[in-house]
Amino acid sequence: MSTAPAVSDPRFAAHPEQQYLGLMRQVWSAGSERADRTGVGTRSVMGAMLRFDLADGAMPLVTTKRVYWKTATRELLWFLTGSTNIRPLVLQGVKIWNEWPHARYVRETGEPLPLEEFVARIAGDADFAARWGDLGPVYGKQWVDWPTYHEVENGLFARGQGINQVAEVVRSLRENPGSRRHIVEGWNVAELEAMALPPCHKTYQFHVADGRLNCGLYQRSCDVALGLPFNLWSAALLTRMLAQQTDLEPGELVWMGGDTHLYLNHAHLIEEQLAREPRGRPRLEIVRRPPSIFDYRIEDFAVHGYTPHPPIQAPVAV
Repeated sequence: MSTAPAVSDPRFAAHPEQQYLGLMRQVWSAGSERADRTGVGTRSVMGAMLRFDLADGAMPLVTTKRVYWKTATRELLWFLTGSTNIRPLVLQGVKIWNEWPHARYVRETGEPLPLEEFVARIAGDADFAARWGDLGPVYGKQWVDWPTYHEVENGLFARGQGINQVAEVVRSLRENPGSRRHIVEGWNVAELEAMALPPCHKTYQFHVADGRLNCGLYQRSCDVALGLPFNLWSAALLTRMLAQQTDLEPGELVWMGGDTHLYLNHAHLIEEQLAREPRGRPRLEIVRRPPSIFDYRIEDFAVHGYTPHPPIQAPVAV
């Protein structure tokens, strides 16, 4: 039961979202029950693939529950700043990273400060945020400032100029579109222990064919219920932004999952969501072309035709 059944070919699906629902159904019905880091327990399969055509503004925005696409967009824009502190997110009302630094605070101080009070202190006290709001060298740090080192003398090394992988991909897409090295990597083995959470969506590879920009995303660990809707949106959005910056048309998003799982305490979410039918086909409009990939703002994005089912609440496993 540890091998994922094949997901239906998207070309024959009645609605692109049926791929996602099919994956959820397969993991829940055929996944192996496993102990996991969080202690919650999962049903898990190894290996899955979903494909979405991004032509004509199409986006893999899940409709069988409301997905807060602006929250996911703010997170992506935060990654592109290279920031690793949650305070900029907190000040925008984005809550998705709060639990990890809060857990560290409680663990290291022994003070059972409620999450809401911790977040309020992050927002109101810059010094407190600097001490307790940092996540370590997570996604954005690796994306735009991958560390390098050079030897200064007798085996002593100093920090060198960081590598901006995203800027390098923009350059290589423009100058050498046929390259097989358009990659943004988050899995920096030397720094994993310093990260609040090692990267789940770890490797992005971009591919140009017939004037279209395709993206392949490999995700080592995937929470299908809570994480994957955000991951699909963010990867598709990054692809759309890169396509605009490099004068290419959006192509296909190919998502590949390693440990693809559902948490056992999400049964109510899964069963309710699988009973719903997708609604409409959301489209993304990028209303402005900023000077660089790093200059987009939340106001630059508009979603049309999004009429989702209501949200379904479920706990995050930390």
